[in-house]
Amino acid sequence: MPIDPAKALAAEPRSAEIAWDHKDVQLYHLGLGAGRPATDPAELRYTLESRLHVLPSFATVAGAGMGVVGGLSAPGVDIDLAAVLHGGQSITLHRPLPTGGRAVSTSRVAAVYDKGKAAILVLRSEAADDEGPLWTSDAQIFVRGEGGWGGDRGPSERLDVPDREPDKTVERPIREEQALLYRLSGDWNPLHADPDFAALAGFDRPILHGLCSYGMTLKAVVDTVLGGDVTRVRAYHTRFAGIVFPGETLRIRMWAGDGRVQVAVTAAERDDAPVLADTLVEHS
Repeated sequence: MPIDPAKALAAEPRSAEIAWDHKDVQLYHLGLGAGRPATDPAELRYTLESRLHVLPSFATVAGAGMGVVGGLSAPGVDIDLAAVLHGGQSITLHRPLPTGGRAVSTSRVAAVYDKGKAAILVLRSEAADDEGPLWTSDAQIFVRGEGGWGGDRGPSERLDVPDREPDKTVERPIREEQALLYRLSGDWNPLHADPDFAALAGFDRPILHGLCSYGMTLKAVVDTVLGGDVTRVRAYHTRFAGIVFPGETLRIRMWAGDGRVQVAVTAAERDDAPVLADTLVEHS
């Protein structure tokens, strides 16, 4: 079997030094659609170096997302990348992210689940600098055709959408060129840029990166519910439930609770087709 769970889980963690500066942060924010209107003080916090703060989802691209890359090449993992889907993403923040710095990112396979006709790899990355831990990030990678060995099926928790109207609903348009800009933060998958490659994957045009929708959603929650204060975010979890195309609109519904915001994200133009589900922002 291409995935050897025991070998993958027993493998030594891989460490690499990563670095970023304000330009990387600004490029990431612009790739999420920040800067509209360009002179809005609320948007300048994402685009102007003298006022810059860092959206916590930047952790997914810091160092070009090397944690996921390392996990997919770990001992015991030999898979066809064409069978791989990004199933979910979570980040736990240990303190606010600096606008620039260096850190050591350590990655490992934290879990392997048997879903029958597929396997799920949980690839964990932990980043720390000289002052201590920065973030812990888990990517849930769905690998078609790799299940069936009788292993642990793993958790199957789902968040039910609250049975009431959302506290806030916002719409965020996706620019036609947004995927081309977002990919400059390190995800070079041609599925998001090359129409011929997208057609081979069964799409009539390139799709937006799931992690771009993920970042756009967190920005909407920060700006709408958390008073624009990125330092209030403690953790952020989602399950990728569908696709969205550049040129479409994300409809982001939010239900605020005690220290948490539950979110549902859909593609407005396609009868609210699901994009992100089981999405939760935990905050102070």
